[in-house]
Amino acid sequence: MTSLNLMKVLTAAALLWLGTFSSQPLQAQPALLQNAPGRSVLSLNGSWNYIIDPYENGFYDYRREAFDQSKSGKGGYYDNAKPSSKQEEELIEYDFDKSQAMQIPGDWNSQRPELLYYEGTIWYKKSFALAPKPGKRYFLYFGAINYEAHIYLNGKKLGMHKGGFTPIQYDITEQLSASGDNFVVVKADNTRRPEEVPTINTDWWNYGGITRDVFIAETPATYISDYKVQLAKGDANTVAGYVQLAGEGRANQAVTLNIGEAGLKQTVKTDGEGRATFSVPAKKLARWSPQSPRLYAVSLTSSSDVVQDRIGFRLIETRGQDILLNGRSLYMRGISIHDENPLIPGRARGEGDLRMLLTWAKELGCNYVRLAHYPHNETMLKLADEMGLLVWAEVPVYWTIAWENPATYQNAEQQLTDLISMGKNRASVVVWSVGNETPLGEPRLKFMSSLAKKARALDDTRLISAALELHRTPDNVVHVDDPLGEFLDLTSFNEYAGWYWGGKPGEITKYTFDIKYNKPVMVSEFGGDALAGYHGDANTRWSEEYQEALYVNQLKMLSTIPGLRGMTPWILADFRATRRQHPVYQNGFNRKGLISSTGQRKKAFYVLQEYYRQMAQKYDGK
Repeated sequence: MTSLNLMKVLTAAALLWLGTFSSQPLQAQPALLQNAPGRSVLSLNGSWNYIIDPYENGFYDYRREAFDQSKSGKGGYYDNAKPSSKQEEELIEYDFDKSQAMQIPGDWNSQRPELLYYEGTIWYKKSFALAPKPGKRYFLYFGAINYEAHIYLNGKKLGMHKGGFTPIQYDITEQLSASGDNFVVVKADNTRRPEEVPTINTDWWNYGGITRDVFIAETPATYISDYKVQLAKGDANTVAGYVQLAGEGRANQAVTLNIGEAGLKQTVKTDGEGRATFSVPAKKLARWSPQSPRLYAVSLTSSSDVVQDRIGFRLIETRGQDILLNGRSLYMRGISIHDENPLIPGRARGEGDLRMLLTWAKELGCNYVRLAHYPHNETMLKLADEMGLLVWAEVPVYWTIAWENPATYQNAEQQLTDLISMGKNRASVVVWSVGNETPLGEPRLKFMSSLAKKARALDDTRLISAALELHRTPDNVVHVDDPLGEFLDLTSFNEYAGWYWGGKPGEITKYTFDIKYNKPVMVSEFGGDALAGYHGDANTRWSEEYQEALYVNQLKMLSTIPGLRGMTPWILADFRATRRQHPVYQNGFNRKGLISSTGQRKKAFYVLQEYYRQMAQKYDGK
């Protein structure tokens, strides 16, 4: 069967089956509190005691039955049990308070040498003082825990969460101790499994633990739980959106939207479910862009609650092969980024690490970053708003997923839902990506196209994309006709000519591209490894000169694509990857970074920097 006929068959199958997955019931997940870090919060960051538990003794009894599923619900480490007398007559084979501690947020791999490669369960415990106040509600919030997390407060289970990069939240108002003495216990398990998202095989380090901020947010009893304030789809002169109240008094309540700097104000009333929509003329509102990242102070006020945010307003759309930002043609000068500071072992720990990465991207000449291959920290999105960087945000539907497992799809859809919830008010976010380098096939097409449909249903004001598959023919033509492209706004793909195929860097300009879709083309990855400080000629693999020549010829080759409207080469900085085992050139790092693991700019950095200077001159006039 020809590739064209195969594409027609797969596309027809997807159209026939579209929606099959979405008919499956989603597991109940607590709705995320919008802009939770912007609330009055009690930080739980800092020192947490931990217990390494590879046999999961703290979760299962000797019959492999879960303690928290037993009639008493007792017996697990989450009890944080203490002997009832000085004689210690009870048999308790653990003690958090006498166990070692590590810093949270922070992965365990980088904090203890013996845990560098550890995959399994670690228990965490944190005591804190908080006496609940009348008329207030309290939400325990984790920025991320990798991967499966069971969370307990004062010995009672709050819930279980899967997904290593999305926020976790529970209303703990009724579980808090009246005395103010409380403890939270987390079972974190980073074991890779074939049915999870991502699946067993990835190309980044499997950092375990509580990797992002932990805090308790306080709200009134009736509170603003969610909102969206953005320009209406296709309308640069109207701010539209909604506000959602939660709590017993949520119905028939007045809520006022106020953007004082722009002279915009509107009061709406909630319906019986606490929801209200608004639409406000905004002809004089300044548009957000990388050249002018204008943010406005926005407030939403009800009779009992006030929330404040800083929001930018812009339109992003496509027309034929053009990407239009606020109606103007745009070239997206990008780079891919992992959530990792290469200079310090482990996951990025906070705003300083994140700001450094985005500052490097700005130095490179970028107006755009791809936050690969999973949801990044909410702080990263706010910094991109502030610094004027467009964002591609992605869920870890990566390589080969269990396409025919309904639970796997529901997991992926929930992670997508949480990502969009977290980022929907950020002007910087212009692309929702539903996956990366997933192989052709009918089950995959159904899975991925259903995710694309879900993303549009959740947010129709941004572009939908994914890193598509491609194939080559003996006539040196690279074909991009992945049927998933029918469901997307951008034709995005990864290609590694000059590294994984195509010969040496000087030979790759012989390739041409046959791209089926009349849509903007975004090259979501290209590149090759170079060990900083290792030098040779342009044909010496692993040398800076090889990577430099690869970039020179990649840019020549890609510039022949008529619809090319941007790229995010792989990658800004070297990052740790267990798969990368060459003892001389890799040593546990993917070396495709333009910046080394010691902060050194490689020669290819300056090649891309100059190209982006030229593109900025062409499209932005500077």
